[in-house]
Amino acid sequence: MTLMGVMMRLPTALDTQLQRDSGLSHFEYGILAGLSEAPEHTLRMSSLAILAEGSLARLSQAVGRLEKRGWVRRSPDPADGRYTLATLTGDGWDTVVAAAPGHVENVRGLIFDSLTKAQVRQLHEIGRRILAAVDPGGDCPTSARHTR
Repeated sequence: MTLMGVMMRLPTALDTQLQRDSGLSHFEYGILAGLSEAPEHTLRMSSLAILAEGSLARLSQAVGRLEKRGWVRRSPDPADGRYTLATLTGDGWDTVVAAAPGHVENVRGLIFDSLTKAQVRQLHEIGRRILAAVDPGGDCPTSARHTR
């Protein structure tokens, strides 16, 4: 029951802190963070959906909200007009940079601070094995960062 409790409560705790401190949902933060690490701060919406682990419909709604705030801009992909690009704006960059320290502190406090170094190593190994079982082909969403 402990693992289930962690899986149920951790996302809520992360979301609560981001909402309180930055006015962002965890999903929106993931979008901004993904774009902040992408070349030219730009990704195709389809690649960003994979990275953010959300459907295109959910991503489109979230990007629409971020666009209204001036943090993301959508445009046709000049290489292939069938695709839409999402680009992090300067204000979006400032937002994710401002949100990151509190988010990192929250993750540290919730996950790592109560563990020993040995437990952190075990957690890394456990996570690696779970990821290998969940994603046996190794198509981790982070590879979408390099897709434009």
